[in-house]
Amino acid sequence: MLFYSFFKTQVGQQVTVELKNDLAIQGTLESVDQFLNFKLKDITVVDEERYPHMMSVKNCFIRGSVVRYVQLSPPTVDTALLQDAARREAQSTQQQQQQHQQQVSKSTTAASS
Repeated sequence: MLFYSFFKTQVGQQVTVELKNDLAIQGTLESVDQFLNFKLKDITVVDEERYPHMMSVKNCFIRGSVVRYVQLSPPTVDTALLQDAARREAQSTQQQQQQHQQQVSKSTTAASS
C-alpha cells in the first residue's frame, strides 16, 4: 500500500511512465488504483518517430503489470516523508512476522503436548 498511497499524492503532476516494451509516455497523472494501474491525460510519447501510431492518443490507461519505471519531477516528491513511511511499513511488517512466528510456535507446542 506504500506505493499506492505515494502515487495518490502525485495525482495532477507530470509523470513519465516507461513500459516493459520500451515505450515511454509523458502525461498528467489522472488516477492510480491499488494494482498500480495508471490513468494519464494529455499524453505525449517520448520517441514519437518509433511509435507514430501513438501520436493521436490523448489519454491512456496503463496496466500496472506492464510498467517498468515511473519518473517524477523532484520538486513534487517529499523524500523525507517517503523514507519515513517506508520505515514505518517495514517495522509493521517485521512486527506482524514476529507475531505470526509466536503463534506458530505456540500451536506447535500445544499440538506436541
